[in-house]
Amino acid sequence: MTREVHHHTFDNGLTLVAEPMEHVRSAAFNFLVVSGCAYDPADQLGMASVLADLVVRGAGERDSRALTLALDNLGVDRDETAGIIHTRFWGATLASNLPAALEVYADILRRPRLPQDDLEAVQMLALQDLEALEDEPRHKVLVELRKHHFRPPLGRDRRGTPEGIRRLSHESIRKHYQRYYQPAGAILAVAGQIDWQPLVEHVGRLFGDWQANPVPELELGPPPPKRAHLDKDTQQTQIAVAFDSVPFGHPDYYAAMGTVNVLSGGMSARLFDRIREKQGLCYAIWATYQTFKNHAAILCYAGTTNERARATLDLLLAELEKLEQGIEPDEVARVQAGLKSSLIMQQESVSSRAGSIASDWYYLGRVRSLDEIQSAIDSLTPETLVDYVRRVPPRDYTIVTLGPKPL
Repeated sequence: MTREVHHHTFDNGLTLVAEPMEHVRSAAFNFLVVSGCAYDPADQLGMASVLADLVVRGAGERDSRALTLALDNLGVDRDETAGIIHTRFWGATLASNLPAALEVYADILRRPRLPQDDLEAVQMLALQDLEALEDEPRHKVLVELRKHHFRPPLGRDRRGTPEGIRRLSHESIRKHYQRYYQPAGAILAVAGQIDWQPLVEHVGRLFGDWQANPVPELELGPPPPKRAHLDKDTQQTQIAVAFDSVPFGHPDYYAAMGTVNVLSGGMSARLFDRIREKQGLCYAIWATYQTFKNHAAILCYAGTTNERARATLDLLLAELEKLEQGIEPDEVARVQAGLKSSLIMQQESVSSRAGSIASDWYYLGRVRSLDEIQSAIDSLTPETLVDYVRRVPPRDYTIVTLGPKPL
């Protein structure tokens, strides 16, 4: 199955990518602006998240209440989130309301009011988000794992730090907005019931004269230490492990994803079945994949009791290293079924498609066809997965624990 995907890059560097989906009556859009927390000033960590909240509190001629009402009247289901590289503005609505919704977002991105009177409230919400992390030990240990595995600033947490959030001023936020909210390197992905040419013309009217700044570049710092323990007097120990993988777009990408799903693709996957079910060592265990353009990792998590923590970690590492010894055909068949199922469900959602085509364009400079993805999944075999693991073996682990004592 192949759908036509259109793209156009405006003179100011904004790229519009769109996929018509004739069988739906809705449309979704996904803006990626190069303004994630990796670009936060070192002494004002949390800038990207606070700014993402503040830009939707009034824009253009609308104050905060009028802006919210305008989007609600258009039936826009929406979200704005600061990630590592991008700040993401997502919305979905009836296809007939898409042009009006994009007009509102042109105000949000280009003409936000950034009300000074709201800054303290936004900072308080950001601080509460940080405080809530202390009550979520699983999230906390994974935040620390990323900080210790990826070279800074790639390992940053979008929440920032209490000191950084308190240090933000209205002037520093406005200057940050003026530098980073700009079209060069930005991506607008749209999926749903759309007509391409009218969409290009409409986006051109809204964003074509948006003034561009140079695309920001990241300088990576030195590798962080690969071991850390967070001391906390609890009845459970949280264990997080990371090791390098290949990034999205690499020839071995699908093999890497297949390997992750052998480990953690359901209740019959190795980590759940062998460590939780058969050994009873932990109450939760899984693995996932995270990628940047040139760096990627497989992240593993296990939550267990203090008494079983050492055995859980030992067995987790042992299972990772057993991958080189062989993978069974039935495991690959299960992985292929799972990946295809998620792929098919993704194609039926305009929101998922808008997210996927934006991601593809950022990483690859093109959008993968469904046939290409399915062919890559079909080509996975026990041999290709084992070959990948032997070329990129689980080694040189980053290990972070949270609990009453280090392992």
